Amino acid sequence: MKSNNETLKKDELKVLDVLEQHANENINEIAKRCGFSHQKVRRIIKHLEEMNIIWGYSAITDKNGKDMKHFTLLITRSNALLDDYFSKEIIIEKLDNYLPGLVQIENIYMTHGRYSGVVTFFATDLLTAKKLVQEITKRIGKYFKEYLLLETLFPIRKQGFKNPRIKELVGNI
Repeated sequence: MKSNNETLKKDELKVLDVLEQHANENINEIAKRCGFSHQKVRRIIKHLEEMNIIWGYSAITDKNGKDMKHFTLLITRSNALLDDYFSKEIIIEKLDNYLPGLVQIENIYMTHGRYSGVVTFFATDLLTAKKLVQEITKRIGKYFKEYLLLETLFPIRKQGFKNPRIKELVGNI
């Protein structure tokens, strides 16, 4: 027989799976998809939020509709030790404060491999994206030795969802 902890974990995973694809639905619809009561789903969601397993809800949008372009910045670290200044600039302060209104940071990842950091962001244009790289270099450049800036043509999948405009976009290549 399964322990209560195993059952709870399985139920949490089920709720997470449904939320990842249907977070915009009301609690009753999510409960139906899980096969649980809405009270149980509400309790599980509250617990997941308290544990910081769920730490945000968002809509997937096409920033082109907001006149913004998507960019990915790949960064290679230097040998400089990460200190409090680095933490303050990257973790506490947000990079989009470097060019307010012109840049919106999407994701920041520290990675292992050829590149040690990945920043995905939206900017009004390529020149603004390059200015962000200049600001990063000016403020925390000693921590990095190489930058590679990529402009996204269009997303095929985003947060697990297939782009609903994919046929139109592929046809325009």
